[in-house]
Amino acid sequence: MTQYTIPAEGLVAKPAHELAAMIQAGEVTSREVTQAFLDRIAEIDDELGAFLHVGAEEALAAADKVDEQVKNGEEPASALAGVPLALKDLLVTTDAPTTAASKMLEGYMSPYDATVVKKLRAAGIPILGKTNLDEFAMGSSTENSAYKQTKNPHDLERVPGGSGGGTAAALASGEAPLGIGTDTGGSIRQPASLTGTVGVKPTYGGVSRYGVIACASSLDQVGPCANNVLDTALLHEIIAGHDEFDATSVDREVPACADAAREGVSGDLKGVKIGRVKQFERPGTQEGVKEAIDAAYAQLERQGAEIVEVDCPSFDDVMGAYYIIQMSEVSSNLARFDGMRYGLRVGDDGSRSAEEVMAATRGEGFGAEVKRRIILGTYALSVGYYDAYYLQAQRVRTLIAQDFAKAFEGCDVIAAPSVPSTAFKLGEKVDDPLAMYNFDLFTLPLNLAGLPGMSVPAGNASDTDLPVGLQLIAPAFEDARLYRVGAAFEAGR
Repeated sequence: MTQYTIPAEGLVAKPAHELAAMIQAGEVTSREVTQAFLDRIAEIDDELGAFLHVGAEEALAAADKVDEQVKNGEEPASALAGVPLALKDLLVTTDAPTTAASKMLEGYMSPYDATVVKKLRAAGIPILGKTNLDEFAMGSSTENSAYKQTKNPHDLERVPGGSGGGTAAALASGEAPLGIGTDTGGSIRQPASLTGTVGVKPTYGGVSRYGVIACASSLDQVGPCANNVLDTALLHEIIAGHDEFDATSVDREVPACADAAREGVSGDLKGVKIGRVKQFERPGTQEGVKEAIDAAYAQLERQGAEIVEVDCPSFDDVMGAYYIIQMSEVSSNLARFDGMRYGLRVGDDGSRSAEEVMAATRGEGFGAEVKRRIILGTYALSVGYYDAYYLQAQRVRTLIAQDFAKAFEGCDVIAAPSVPSTAFKLGEKVDDPLAMYNFDLFTLPLNLAGLPGMSVPAGNASDTDLPVGLQLIAPAFEDARLYRVGAAFEAGR
């Protein structure tokens, strides 16, 4: 079994916060750190397939700016200044193509940076490149990309998860110490679980979505990814905050994620109540995952936490509600890709009508999964079916949010499996959309409710020896709780 996991030695083996401290102390330069990760990408990514675009020149130029600031004795721009990052190719950038892993946007160059990208640049974080994903963030394995197949660094015959498998694979293989993903129904947490990394979906509205190519606008959220909880917390604080360009952005103080993570390093969870959801105890969960999660609950109890059962009956209906809402919003959001304004244009030979060009462009530019979701979403929104499908799904969404609210009356956070199994083989589920959709069963509810969630490594499954993730869920805008409990769990392993 070929593996490309993080090397035991060298700069690429060090956590981001240590690299940042070394850069500020003058022990190493940002250019040296950035070059080390670029060298790692050059060494393994032809086979791993994590990156769609590598911007070595741009990353090194950003690193040189940080080194100049250090040389001049200036205050660091952020706690992670000089440490490079892998960016999901769903956030627009002025200096690199943004494709959303779709032929529809092949070669597209944005005239502006996404707000999160602006914040990363202002924080002195070099961007190594853009990572692979399922086309327009629709998928659970990164097999729906129009350009390449990304593999799991722990076993190159298996998927890295999706839709953000490229970012997760880059982290798990030592190609990057930090990453940015987006999470619509688990696209950060699910790949984190399958690759043994840390991924966080912040509270909806906590991080700007301006400049993020929309999948499902009421569900999408940008979030931080790293190889440990503290690095993820530090990155969270950099990208979070109100943005006047995003109507869904919430104007409130950024949670003290890093302080919470540092507090959690003690491992002490006395007085913390952790909910165990009755509806997540499902017979279809892989035995090795069950064992790892049971061991995680036992560890949390040893650390002083109290485990309490919570009942969320509406979770039984989450699958249908989520996919009706998600596909409906996909149908609306992707209407802009019409072959007229930007991106791909097919069949424009002067003899065809605009409608014919649009049909030809969308037929060739979109992949099978994207077409499936557009068609189903359009059907759900059509006259005569809107009330029966979309409106009913929104009602279920309200019930799910109410179940969470009731659950949090008796606990501080909820802990659950991130996904029902470890990474599956490449090609295993590509012809079975329902099996692929069911793989996200545990991650969907909190997107519908707009809550923050984290996947933190919980060891390997005994039956596959592949990573398992423990999912932590907190009430809205209580993101810091995730970092305290996640860091404590990490410290106790």
